[in-house]
Amino acid sequence: MWRDRSVIGWDVGGAHVKACLLVGGTVRDVVQWPCPLWMGLDHLDAALASALSRWPEMGRMAHAVTMTGEMADVFEHREQGVLRIAERWAGLPGTAVAFYAGERGWCAADAVPERWADIASANWLATARMTARCVGDGVLVDIGSTTTDLIPLRRETVAAHGRTDAARLASGELVYQGVVRTPLCALTRRILFRDELYSVMNEFFATTADVYRLTGELDAAHDLHPTADNGAKDALGTRRRLARMVGMDAREASPQEWLCFARAWRAHQTVEISSHLCRVASRAAAPEGAALISAGCGGFLVEELAERIGRPCLSFAKDVARLDPTAGVDLARWAQVCAPSVAVATLFDEEHR
Repeated sequence: MWRDRSVIGWDVGGAHVKACLLVGGTVRDVVQWPCPLWMGLDHLDAALASALSRWPEMGRMAHAVTMTGEMADVFEHREQGVLRIAERWAGLPGTAVAFYAGERGWCAADAVPERWADIASANWLATARMTARCVGDGVLVDIGSTTTDLIPLRRETVAAHGRTDAARLASGELVYQGVVRTPLCALTRRILFRDELYSVMNEFFATTADVYRLTGELDAAHDLHPTADNGAKDALGTRRRLARMVGMDAREASPQEWLCFARAWRAHQTVEISSHLCRVASRAAAPEGAALISAGCGGFLVEELAERIGRPCLSFAKDVARLDPTAGVDLARWAQVCAPSVAVATLFDEEHR
């Protein structure tokens, strides 16, 4: 049914919709749209409309869909979320749609109600499976806007201890921290500023985007959501939000001091992720020298994490994804950020040729 067709891989999250266009097994285009699903399904409809504008012929393509958006609190429970999201794709005119059900393979729209639990939050498994086939042994480290996946790979298979979000939170393979949307008060209870230790204000005053915006590491193209105060994303607005975390105003310290403060928050986050990474790698008994494979908009942290534990560092975009060789750096950059959409498109293409 899908033989010789182009494939669009979809990763439908609670904050973004990511999509990859695969033609002849090669990644030709990758894109991400903001989609605050907790604010209503109309945001999902808007993302689909943007996709149709970008790819007018998508009605003649195959669609491979994975998701995490069923966790959004607009839904009464996860089952309802899976069904409602699946309805959007099943209702697209003229499209052939398959939903990724993890270890149970692919299912058509009419099988979603009985297999919703396998479809829910399986996007990490698609990325891990594709990566395992390419690198054999290692740990996939996908640091996104909201979460971090730490997935051990052994002998070209996924060696994860957990499969559901709940089990992965227990195992340390899912860390609910990212480089854009995480409230800073979730990173630590106390923080050092100007040689004094402060308790942190447990308020939604700032997010990790403020940290990495000030350090210059967050690509503006990945900084898609409003700030905590709906204010400006310039340096002054960013410093103002960070200052509030310790009950201050931006004018009470120099720009250099606020940069040092941002780096202190960065250090707390990398320590937290590193502790889970060591736990995951140790339990999986990953071979000595097995690489970390970076993915996600927070991939810039992975090289540091690899250095901490003495591992080499590979990149999903450069070392795993099959990119159009004539494409520029933008395609690689978006393939890195949208790895699950690339993976689900590629796996579908491989398994249906």
